[in-house]
Amino acid sequence: MGLHDLKWSGAEKKIARRAYDAALEAAKAGIVAEFKAKAAAVATLSDMWAIEDYLRQQGRTFDELFDYRYSQLLFVFARLIGEGYLDEGRLAGLSDDKLAIIRRLLERMKEG
Repeated sequence: MGLHDLKWSGAEKKIARRAYDAALEAAKAGIVAEFKAKAAAVATLSDMWAIEDYLRQQGRTFDELFDYRYSQLLFVFARLIGEGYLDEGRLAGLSDDKLAIIRRLLERMKEG
């Protein structure tokens, strides 16, 4: 069964949305905290431009990571777990097939 063939029940869609939203808030909080720390440490103009570069990179990474298309969501969840933004327990209620795929993807990420 391919990722595009997976069906999402109404209950699974609610679980996925809650888990996604929780991870999104955690990531936003982390980025804001890191930005504040970097901004507080600015001593030179080059430090300020370095923050601009940091923010651009974070924006690209953030947009790439938070993709809510169902065809991408299992990859997203695996990466969010791997990066510490999501606890797998928040995905309780998803089908065993989906959870197994997420775990396999997470293992591959750890290996690669």
